[in-house]
Amino acid sequence: MRLPLIPHPTSSPAGLTLEVEARRAGRVLSLEYVLAGPVEGVWRPEAAARVRTDGLWQATCFEAFVRTAGGYLEYNLSPSGAWAAYRFDGYREGMRDLEMPTPFIVTRSAPGQFVLTADVTLPEDAVGATGLKTGLSAVIRGVDGAIGYWALAHPSDKPDFHHPDSFALDLT
Repeated sequence: MRLPLIPHPTSSPAGLTLEVEARRAGRVLSLEYVLAGPVEGVWRPEAAARVRTDGLWQATCFEAFVRTAGGYLEYNLSPSGAWAAYRFDGYREGMRDLEMPTPFIVTRSAPGQFVLTADVTLPEDAVGATGLKTGLSAVIRGVDGAIGYWALAHPSDKPDFHHPDSFALDLT
């Protein structure tokens, strides 16, 4: 099932819509983000090597947050193929790199549509007997430099994907 990501009230969607489908199979989280509308107005970095890169959230970047027993995880996925993954002990506390295999990232474009598909490996402590509390989001940068913040939920007056109430999806 595809779920709509909504732009934060401070963001201007410029005629775009963004949907995401998330599935979990064991320790693999599969994500498909579908951006539709005037996608030619969205800045996308050139394709590059699939390497860990910090600061991806400063431009067009698709993100997933996963709650763990002791904190949460953050995955950043760039249209270039670059990626980052972090582990947090608590709300914006104890940030460090999450060691994991390089995620599988594929993009495709068509008139009026851009799709990013990714598979990321979850650590053992993220996969329990109960559902996986997940926050799905994206930062969309226009070619004009304007930044839009999209998520399943925006519980704060400022964009904040780390907010505990942003973990709005329960994957079984």
